[in-house]
Amino acid sequence: MKLILSKNIIKLFLLLTFLSACDSPDEIELTTAADLVLINASIYTVDEAQPWAKTMAIKDGYIVYVGPNDEINNFIADNTRVIDLQDKMVIPGMQDAHIHPIMSGIRAEILDLSQYETVAEYRSVIRDYVNTNADVEWVLGGGWSMGAFGPGAKASKNIIDELVSDRPVYLGSRDGHSGWANSLALEMAGITKNTPDPVDGIIDRDPETGELIGSLQEGAMALVERIIPADTLETREAGLKYAVKLLNSFGITAMQDAALNGIGISASMDAIDLKAYHSLDQKGGLSMRVVGAHWWVRDRGIEQLDHFKQLRTEYSSTLIKPTSVKIMQDGVMENYTAVLLEPYNIPSQSKGIPMIEPEFLKEIVTAVDAAGFQVHFHALGDGAIRQALDAVEEAIYENGQLGNRHHISHLQLVHPDDFSRFAELEVVANFQPLWAYSGDYLTELAAPFVGQERLRWSYAIKTLEDAGAKIAFGSDWSVTSANPFHQIETSITRQSATEVTALENKPVDPEQDVPLFIEESISLEAAIKAFTLNAAFVNKIESRTGSLEIGKLADLVILDQNLFEIEPYDISETNALITLFDGEVVHGGWAEL
Repeated sequence: MKLILSKNIIKLFLLLTFLSACDSPDEIELTTAADLVLINASIYTVDEAQPWAKTMAIKDGYIVYVGPNDEINNFIADNTRVIDLQDKMVIPGMQDAHIHPIMSGIRAEILDLSQYETVAEYRSVIRDYVNTNADVEWVLGGGWSMGAFGPGAKASKNIIDELVSDRPVYLGSRDGHSGWANSLALEMAGITKNTPDPVDGIIDRDPETGELIGSLQEGAMALVERIIPADTLETREAGLKYAVKLLNSFGITAMQDAALNGIGISASMDAIDLKAYHSLDQKGGLSMRVVGAHWWVRDRGIEQLDHFKQLRTEYSSTLIKPTSVKIMQDGVMENYTAVLLEPYNIPSQSKGIPMIEPEFLKEIVTAVDAAGFQVHFHALGDGAIRQALDAVEEAIYENGQLGNRHHISHLQLVHPDDFSRFAELEVVANFQPLWAYSGDYLTELAAPFVGQERLRWSYAIKTLEDAGAKIAFGSDWSVTSANPFHQIETSITRQSATEVTALENKPVDPEQDVPLFIEESISLEAAIKAFTLNAAFVNKIESRTGSLEIGKLADLVILDQNLFEIEPYDISETNALITLFDGEVVHGGWAEL
């Protein structure tokens, strides 16, 4: 039976909702007259009780009505702005559950190689940059594809030396797991052919001569990064401002910063990132709800928790919650540092590099959990994923289930024995779905070294969903695009949502682009939920955001096409026309509809 609330019942419900949401009853204006009303819309609410609606009313940044047309006139007064959306689709503001906004924003405005795929292109872009930036002391940037250098991602210093030898150059890879330095940078860092590999990384060397190649894997990157002048607060704030504007343009209104001090940095510098967030927030420019994940420094002990607690107290605000801790437990398949249960198919028979000894990981996670922090794991290989799950299991045994909503990101290979453990331990599966296709990274750099049997469980999103796991999505920008519509398309089609292949820089041939285990495809509803309500669950704000319901914050996005009325292969072409944050326009404009 269709239940239609009377005007008085609606008023009472709204009063109770706002009383619970506001600090003081004095904050509430007891009227149903809305500031903004959207009519004739296709509103996908992500609310199981009412998946679709036609109209919405917003007042003081909150949704005060969402539903059919019957009651909307109760919310329209002389000063109410009424917008006829002419059947355009509305969804909740999306949330990126794993992203690197500050680092990516900075990189986008310096030497950015992320739009290029070949060594020839890298030469050209680096040459142009150094010629036009003669006053730059350190040539910094990144975004290069590991695939451009083949298995092992061994980027040669000789390539950069030919272009610039009188200034140090250091360029991070697109995924943040490899560094590329010229000879001068290596010399300044004191790295020679005799320098031992750090326990958590690899200094690449010529297998015959032992000479340095110029590429540094995982923890070895820190050998150069520690001598690079730190970015200033102003630079970090500028990078964050760039990122927020970009993310708002995609309809993203909340995120989890997956490493407050940036990938690969071995010193705890997260305070300066939090200062950047705080500064932008104070200036009114942070149109984003942010959960910050403190970077767990691997060469320090549990005492660093005291620092994280201090930062949590000092920098928590309405929009900023530094309440997560990022633990990187392994590397990536492409350089054989992702931790596997069985060896890679390479001569060394390596199983990868556990960044933290598994028994100590249990101790760390138990302490972090007891301190009320969420753990945000980086784990790609089935070995690292099992180590992360074991650590959470130990924490629950010691602390009980505290509801901190720990989550594991990336999840490239999950062992079948571990699928059910996600639901049992209440660990969220945080996927980066744009990786889930048969691209060159997988077929050329991973598949030959893990074998077809293990490859079957690549990005097993549907299997984990069926096992009862909660699925959330993040982009890992700037590793891959921050555009959520690309991610959603790939999660459904299991094919590339971009125009070119990773290694060959040529248009994708749909007939050759074989879906990556199509049985792992998920529904459009599940994909949207992973970017909205489930990501909000990870960020512990699902009671206020993530779906379009009465009493929730008016974070939403208006799209130029209805995702349910188009082919899955067209989802990546979707644009956000208007993004609202707290009911205010932060991207687009009403005149543009």
